[in-house]
Amino acid sequence: MAPGNLTQVTEFILMGVSDRPEMQVPLFMVFLVIYVLTATGNLGIITLTTVDSRLHTPMYFFLRHLAVINLGNSTVIAPKMLVNFLVSRKTTSYYECATQLGGFLVFIVAEIFMLAVMAYDRYVAICNPLLYMVVVSRRVCLLLVSLTYLYGFSTAIFVSSCVFSVSYCSNNIINHFYCDNVPLLALSCSDTHLPETVVFISAATNLFFSMSIVLVSYFNIVLSILRIRSSEGRKKAFSTCASHMMAVTVFYGTLLFMYLQPQTNHSLDTDKMASVFYTLVIPMLNPMIYSLRNKDVKAALNRFLTNPCYSLKSI
Repeated sequence: MAPGNLTQVTEFILMGVSDRPEMQVPLFMVFLVIYVLTATGNLGIITLTTVDSRLHTPMYFFLRHLAVINLGNSTVIAPKMLVNFLVSRKTTSYYECATQLGGFLVFIVAEIFMLAVMAYDRYVAICNPLLYMVVVSRRVCLLLVSLTYLYGFSTAIFVSSCVFSVSYCSNNIINHFYCDNVPLLALSCSDTHLPETVVFISAATNLFFSMSIVLVSYFNIVLSILRIRSSEGRKKAFSTCASHMMAVTVFYGTLLFMYLQPQTNHSLDTDKMASVFYTLVIPMLNPMIYSLRNKDVKAALNRFLTNPCYSLKSI
């Protein structure tokens, strides 16, 4: 096709999770329940860690921001996804697609590094408990969270600009339920070598550095726990990081499954299923992980439900 005959795309069509008409309403109900649970759980964590003075510690400060990130990530994806289950023409404008990609990147990158920050927090709490409030002071907490959001935002601007710097012509059907890097670049009618390289290097670098922080932190945590002589002391130390270990395992396990699978088995459909997990299911699971296994959060919830007015006065 001659370059003069190419028509610049002004909108994209999202194929969604499934293209089977009889599955649209059941899938709508399933993902509506997931999103409601996600919003309820994360708003609950944000509320409890804000209003209850006993949860005004670095660990719960970071947990509050993880809940904000989880809520933001699912909200960038779920509403448009739910609407598309109920309409016949699943379109999204060029600029709406770019905005969704940028929003997704902000929150997914922020989540990767927030989990790393939380691992460092647990490392200091267990390995240097006497210096904990000095090392992880309020100023340090604000700095770490600010840098996490700033890095997520700058990464989103840079990567999404690269993805949308290429030309999109006649083919505008995205094999996904939201605007993501790989399925978007697959539609381009121009050279995608540079943006593909940028996407790969960015994803690999972020995963490498965040996982390095997590692994080094937990390696030292395990060594420190093994040095504790009493079984009760080891159990107590382990319980302080058990919830975070579970959240990290689920999140990084999903990402590693997606990026490390053999090229022969790789497909956009596999990516789509993995994306459902880390954009919608994990944000729903995290509040459950941190509340069901955490006595402080359950006690705060009980206090809030028993006397919400007292909790609000303590802000």
